[in-house]
Amino acid sequence: MKRFFLTCLGLSCLIRTGLAQPARNTMQAIQYTKLANTLREVDKSQESISLLKRAMPAVKSKNLYMEAVINELMGLSYNDLKDQATALNYLEEARTQYTKLKYVASAWAVNEVIRDISGKNVYAGIQIGSSDITLVILKTKYESDFYEKTIQSTVNIPNATLFANASPSYQAGQNGLKQCLDSIQHYNIPNERIFVVLSSEARESLQHAAANKQSFYSQLTQALPNGALRIDTTITSRRQAELFTIGAIPRKVWSTTSALNIGGTSTIGGYIDPTPESQPSGKRQSTGQIGGLANRTFHGIETPVGVSSLVSKIENGRSLNMDAFRREAQRVVKTVTDTALIPQLTKAGQGFQKRSTVGLAGDIALAVVTYLHPERAGVTAVPITLDDMERFRRSVLTNYRALTRPDLSGITDRTVRETVENDLTNLDKQLDEKHLIAGTLWLESIMKAYNNGSSPKRFVFIRNADTGWVTGKFLETINYEYESTIAKGALYTR
Repeated sequence: MKRFFLTCLGLSCLIRTGLAQPARNTMQAIQYTKLANTLREVDKSQESISLLKRAMPAVKSKNLYMEAVINELMGLSYNDLKDQATALNYLEEARTQYTKLKYVASAWAVNEVIRDISGKNVYAGIQIGSSDITLVILKTKYESDFYEKTIQSTVNIPNATLFANASPSYQAGQNGLKQCLDSIQHYNIPNERIFVVLSSEARESLQHAAANKQSFYSQLTQALPNGALRIDTTITSRRQAELFTIGAIPRKVWSTTSALNIGGTSTIGGYIDPTPESQPSGKRQSTGQIGGLANRTFHGIETPVGVSSLVSKIENGRSLNMDAFRREAQRVVKTVTDTALIPQLTKAGQGFQKRSTVGLAGDIALAVVTYLHPERAGVTAVPITLDDMERFRRSVLTNYRALTRPDLSGITDRTVRETVENDLTNLDKQLDEKHLIAGTLWLESIMKAYNNGSSPKRFVFIRNADTGWVTGKFLETINYEYESTIAKGALYTR
């Protein structure tokens, strides 16, 4: 620490004495620029700016590249000092100069910094389900020729529908939509960076009732600002499965990972193969485009079985007591697995078997990691083993109350504690005892079916993956916009 202090002191003295005058020539300007970059690294951005201002006169109108470098470093230094307006002025000038020089990589990199500082890499997605509304705020990060996402925050509004026949239910849905839009305003996200998607279940509900369809659009008109948002009302269950996979699974692990979302009335997922030419005929080729992956092939699984629909099938119009429900649940889940799931996995072929990891989403997967491992509430990806599922199933069937009230006394991190408490509250609302029993048996059966006759799979719960389909829509759109813009020889600046 003493040596670091003396070094910084020496640099400050050097700046005040030997480098107090403007650079005399290009070589000295380069020296000043190099030292300025070093000063930024030791949190001396103001001193860095002083050096860069002395370096500029020696290269102004003589060396366009060095002008661009100095402008770039000036912008970065001002950004360090939280003067974003000045930072953007310098960075935009550097971007223009790099573009003029045809230094594409430098222009692109500076452009990404500009997008980050100006908030152009923050997006919002609203997914409207048949019984809830979810908002997700996302931030982009460009890596491996693809825009990936970081989820900043999510808000789920349960029991909010725009499809009910009763006006109070409409009001709850409209209020939920307004709540989402108010949250978006907090982030100052413009309409062109807001995505609204309608779930396949909600879409089917509209198709079956003209009155619901008219009321739905009426509610949207009242809630959305000037009707200017892009709304995708064309999503089928197949398309939703594809978008979920795109949004939930990072592109860099597509070759080794498939996705599975256990919802209320369906279980959907699949995997993405970027080399469709080598695939058997009959597989669906995506009509959308993703940066560099316009010819990707999606292989999906769509089973019209979810946690809520399983409960209905088990009850079969009756109101079973818990002992009878437990017995009937085990019989029904085995039958559904044999008739609805295993044939799909068999038909799907070797592609699924080659994916060694399965990314899981849904309330039941969240329940497993929350009740068994509450201390991992801050972890994005949490493995779930068959041993976990066996232990969880025993507890669900024999000691439900103790299972759903895990001991949190060992969690000292405040953020983790708040997250797990919020998860527990939401799970109490979403899953009663019967739903938890049905969902547990279904997830365990799925895991065993995936492992049947193949090398063992690794199952990983991915936090916030239930927003995968609106996230997938967002990733698909911006990567297509990016590739289209680059193909025209321009920079993606929106």
